[in-house]
Amino acid sequence: MNRFDNKTVLVTGGNSGIGLATAQQFANEGARVIITGRDQAKLDVAKEQLGAAAITILSDAGDSKSAKALGAELAAKGITLDAVFINAGVALFSPLEGVDDAFWDNMFNTNVKGAYFTIQAITPLLNRGAAVILNGSINAHIGMENSSVYAASKAALISLAKTLSAELIGRGARVNVVSPGPVATPLYGKLGMEAEQLNQVAAGIQAQIPLKRFGTPDEVASAVVYLSSPEAAFIVGTELIVDGGMSQL
Repeated sequence: MNRFDNKTVLVTGGNSGIGLATAQQFANEGARVIITGRDQAKLDVAKEQLGAAAITILSDAGDSKSAKALGAELAAKGITLDAVFINAGVALFSPLEGVDDAFWDNMFNTNVKGAYFTIQAITPLLNRGAAVILNGSINAHIGMENSSVYAASKAALISLAKTLSAELIGRGARVNVVSPGPVATPLYGKLGMEAEQLNQVAAGIQAQIPLKRFGTPDEVASAVVYLSSPEAAFIVGTELIVDGGMSQL
């Protein structure tokens, strides 16, 4: 299928994990794909995987000025957008007593503030019929210990999917959110745990998933591509949970 022929798609944090898998699926369906990230070397590797038509832009998702600069750069190049996946984010976990201002600000700046101002910056570039997909998390629903700040940041994104839907619907743009459960991505290697501890945590999480396995980036990517496609034209302000039944059963 080539549902995205002659379409342009932006994926923030598109250099690895769910973001890269989503960018690849869009590219496979004919889209011109723009990916952002904070590491130029990783962006270069992703571009090789995605192909020559891909565009990479160095951008810090946690910096509102960088978000505005991204919008300005796209506008200067005459680029308009048919789909946007607001994917860039951080996942850090701490008990209540371990959270300080820096921990809180890092999480909310990247997961909420950066996402919000990125959407603000690219809104004038959205073509009629465009789709904006936010990357949420089932942590906003399940009350997992040590996830209070992360879960709150993702709950904010889920709320934004509804309120921004109301604001952007007049422009012909749809906003929805995909909330993954545990997914096997490089993110799990960035939690600051020793390998043995990380394996124990992973085993404990997997036992809570009815399907008894972690999801894959491609499975989440397929949900994002669906919500961005013409088949989802009547879906607005909705959260699609992709978690192997973890939060549902």
